[in-house]
Amino acid sequence: MATTETDPRTLGFRPIEEFDGVFDIWPRGRRLEAIRSAAERYRERFKGQGVVLGVRSIDLATAPYITKYAFHGAARALNPYLSMTNRMVVVQYEDFEGAVRTLIWEPTEPEGSAEAPFYAQMTERSERSRVAKALERFTYQQYTTPEQALETAGIRAEDVDFISFDHLHVQDPRLILPHFPNAKLIVHEKEVGTLDSMHPMQWYWYVEGGLDGISEDRIILTRGDVELGKGVSIVWTPGHTDGNHSLALNTPDGVWVSSENGIASDNWQPELSKIPGVREYAEKQRREVCPNANTLEDSIDQYDSMVKEKTLADPSKKDPRWRQVLPSSELVSWRRQWPIVPTHHHGPLNYGTISSGAGANGR
Repeated sequence: MATTETDPRTLGFRPIEEFDGVFDIWPRGRRLEAIRSAAERYRERFKGQGVVLGVRSIDLATAPYITKYAFHGAARALNPYLSMTNRMVVVQYEDFEGAVRTLIWEPTEPEGSAEAPFYAQMTERSERSRVAKALERFTYQQYTTPEQALETAGIRAEDVDFISFDHLHVQDPRLILPHFPNAKLIVHEKEVGTLDSMHPMQWYWYVEGGLDGISEDRIILTRGDVELGKGVSIVWTPGHTDGNHSLALNTPDGVWVSSENGIASDNWQPELSKIPGVREYAEKQRREVCPNANTLEDSIDQYDSMVKEKTLADPSKKDPRWRQVLPSSELVSWRRQWPIVPTHHHGPLNYGTISSGAGANGR
């Protein structure tokens, strides 16, 4: 899909100058420290701008995933599969002009995800094999739909101004945008470029043609890091994909970051992990993060991005050892996949008030 660039500033978004040029710094070791320093500076300024009006996270579905991908091959287990829960986050905030806006983060449609080659091939295997069919039954559960999740949060689809995903793996926006008649899709220009001209190493996880036919006026292209309004930013976190970005929220408990660079708190803080092999991976290789590695478009970029995320995030109020990084798809604690269970689980986000009739043009 080819599209013209929409300047996010016309919608009141602001670039985050602290991160300008940090991914261009070389050598790589200096770049990592520059990213860490920029994240520390930005966190303080970000917190001074105010908090979001309301946030709710809602679990949508639990889906299978390959164990060796989840912790860069570090986790030791007999079961080759685990399960992770996809969650949707509803955010209301004031933009910099004082208008109320509503953002939906990760409104995944299972029907769209099933089109991606990874899941399509898994479904094909389950249709041919009783064992594979039983595996799918034990690793997949759907709890609600994005539309029902909006009702749970107390708003209407018409209230939604923006939707976004950390990246477009297993997403089909053609199925998602019609549910949100007034919403625009915020997507990094590199993610659009990937769908426009996909490399064979990227193909397995994307829905081909997922942006085809979508009107250009419904897409907002970002180039780097942007502030949407008070307490809400989308920061560029390349590596897992070229156009990966992450959601940063300022709440009464401090800054949260939502990301799929990991599927558990263990990924960002492997030194605290009780999952067999993960702490050893960090110690032996002197690494402070353990990436979710189903794709490694640039493993060093992803490493640096995860440091950026956990530096932005504040310590947890529940347990200050852990940073408030919330996986957008999170490892579950089911006994059947023991010992691959999360060492720490933050739980759902639930802050402030979300009002129906607000959002969608700033009412």
